[in-house]
Amino acid sequence: MLNLFLTAFVTAFFAAGVRRPFLFVLAYAYIDILAPQKVSWGFLQSIPISLIAFIGAVTAWAVADDKTGMRFSPRQFLLLLLLIYCGLTTRSADFPEEALDKWSWVWKALVFALFLPLTVRTRLRIEALALTMVLSLACIVIGGGIKTIASGGGGYGTLRLLVNDNTGIYEGSTLSMVAVATIPLIVWLARFGTIFPPGKLVTLFALALGFACCLIPIGTQTRTGLICLVILIGLSLRTVKRPLLYIGVIAGLGSAAVPFLPQSYLDRMNTIENHKSDQSASTRMAVWMWTIDFAKTHPFGGGFDAFRQNRVSYDTIKAEKAGDNNTAIETERIEEKARAYHSGYFEMLGEQGYPGLAMWLLLHVSGLLQLELIQRRLRRRTDVIDRSDRSLALALQSGHCVYMFGALFVGIAFQPFIFMLIGLQIALAMQVSRRLAPPSQWHQRKKPVAADSIGPESPRPLPGSFAR
Repeated sequence: MLNLFLTAFVTAFFAAGVRRPFLFVLAYAYIDILAPQKVSWGFLQSIPISLIAFIGAVTAWAVADDKTGMRFSPRQFLLLLLLIYCGLTTRSADFPEEALDKWSWVWKALVFALFLPLTVRTRLRIEALALTMVLSLACIVIGGGIKTIASGGGGYGTLRLLVNDNTGIYEGSTLSMVAVATIPLIVWLARFGTIFPPGKLVTLFALALGFACCLIPIGTQTRTGLICLVILIGLSLRTVKRPLLYIGVIAGLGSAAVPFLPQSYLDRMNTIENHKSDQSASTRMAVWMWTIDFAKTHPFGGGFDAFRQNRVSYDTIKAEKAGDNNTAIETERIEEKARAYHSGYFEMLGEQGYPGLAMWLLLHVSGLLQLELIQRRLRRRTDVIDRSDRSLALALQSGHCVYMFGALFVGIAFQPFIFMLIGLQIALAMQVSRRLAPPSQWHQRKKPVAADSIGPESPRPLPGSFAR
């Protein structure tokens, strides 16, 4: 039944794209996030639905979209440079076959992020893309949240989601980070959405989905998820009117939740304080040190999957009680090889070297600064559109900050969901710039605006209907 439903849904999505070509962009986002071809076991596995959606999106843009005033932003040029550089390092990679396998999906993530601002040029399209990303993730998160409540989740790598595959966005730490990073976007859609206007049902669904996102780090028992939640709570202090009351409520809810948490989750979180007592954390530290040494002799990186040549050794320390007042300290020497980076920063350093790491950092830091400038520019404006754009900039910035902290501990330098957020950020910045530009700088269009978009010269709509 699930196989038939997914096949019918994807087919309907493509059919709707024939009439509304922009839906191919949304279809690609849905397929890239949810991966229905992995969930299904029949027809969808035998055809390249992701490639079909991408070709449809690009073709529709080339044929039907209005391109008047189209330009590349500096961050798009950075994406292009990073794409070219990664392609060059792939050709000289230390492990050619493995590098090509990773390159086969990395280039798609980069190209799609580069393409998004060219087609997501209206307020309605920005909202539609954000909504598609949130609802696609919701298909994974809701089921995971329910299973966490019912059984405690089971632990890292054992939470059964839509697919039995602990890779990509379905990997526990990655899903935890993405789920937490998406919470601000959920709040924005509930407050300012027009496709599903604000109301009791929308608010209730947003609260339930946000709660499910908070449950994912518990179900997957990932320390990264807990750190991301703490970071998001800290970032949200910027917008609350009574921060002390807010902190008190959060602390009270957290304390009340502790007795209901699985003991295995509490034991795993306790290893955050002392990494030497946990083999996984000790491995990360050893691999990071190896990567720093590797970059000294390979400043341009070793290409994708260069970690396969590492060999690391370290000591783990275990303390066990031996009587009432004595504690026995046991040290064990561990030697491992071909261990992954477990960090987006060291992933970039080891695979793409110093130039790749510099471009990657510049891409992200410049985005955070750009979103901050948008918020400052719109801070004193009271118009509903300005408030919506400022709130979206804050939501994207908060989610991006969560990613930057999460990437410290997870190898997600090229996670496609984050590059979609980058494309969304660039699209928002360009849309705000066009809307607030003086009338003398507006580009005169050579043909009418498409029915599913709003151009910068469109008349200012009434509050509550600005995307209609």
